Amino acid sequence: MCLAVPSRIVEINGFNARVDVMGAQREVSLILLPEEAKEGDYVLVHAGYAIQKIDEEAALDSMNLIQEIVQKLEEEGITYEDS
Repeated sequence: MCLAVPSRIVEINGFNARVDVMGAQREVSLILLPEEAKEGDYVLVHAGYAIQKIDEEAALDSMNLIQEIVQKLEEEGITYEDS
């Protein structure tokens, strides 16, 4: 199973971008993105590559769902280190 994480582009430098992933920033490649991206766009990131642009509403919905899942797991005492 693959997981693509919604991320907001904060800076573009050629075929690379700095993205914000729920408060954490990281570098990703734009080389696989089928359409041009600009700062402020939301993209799905998998394995260090932006693979698809998505609209802001879909990105925010996905991020909220991820946060709910993490919160529920923490409430049940399940941590990342357990997996």
